[in-house]
Amino acid sequence: MLSARVAARAGLRNFAVPRSVAVGGLRTYAAAATQQDVRPPVALYGVDGTYANALYTASAKTSSLDAIAKSLSQLGEVFKKDPKLTTILNAPTLSVSDKQQIIKELQTVAGGDKNEVLKNFLSTLAENNRLGLLEGVIEKFETLISAHKGEIELSITSAQELDNKAIQRIEKAVSKSEFSQGKKLKVVTKVQPDVLGGLIVEIGDRTIDLSVSSKINRLNKALTDAV
Repeated sequence: MLSARVAARAGLRNFAVPRSVAVGGLRTYAAAATQQDVRPPVALYGVDGTYANALYTASAKTSSLDAIAKSLSQLGEVFKKDPKLTTILNAPTLSVSDKQQIIKELQTVAGGDKNEVLKNFLSTLAENNRLGLLEGVIEKFETLISAHKGEIELSITSAQELDNKAIQRIEKAVSKSEFSQGKKLKVVTKVQPDVLGGLIVEIGDRTIDLSVSSKINRLNKALTDAV
């Protein structure tokens, strides 16, 4: 796994993860990028959102949006498969040399070895002790890319993995509804055992909770109120 390679290259053995990541001011990269005339398609908030905005702007200015999106998508898949990676990136014991090695490893995995925008961005995160925010930045950047393409995210959460036919039926039904706003849907599926059964469908700022757990909660509330 990448976390093991990163730890080995950085020479990490035992380390403590801080309870919180500092959220101080952003430095040159983020500040300069947000001052450009290219603006992100939607407003994002939080430190990870600010970095995602800056990366979007820098990528758009250099006509490398697609390349950066592809690289970050590859990194995003790594985070999903390797939950220890964020823990390592948050390690307070990382030296300058450690961070340089980590950046090289991340670039290699992302397939962006020769992409200066990605390299500069990762370097900025490292300099500002924000490598631990990378996973969140990737998620926010995907939101920007979807908005740029005129897409709207359709999130489907179920207790067990759904087959393609079920996903397609839901996508078709939602696409014909007012919830889609006439936009192309970007389907994201999630497995969450504690929903017990049924589905939770989220699109834009709308949530349709058809889960068994939700029904049980409503029943429990009704019984409690009746006592």
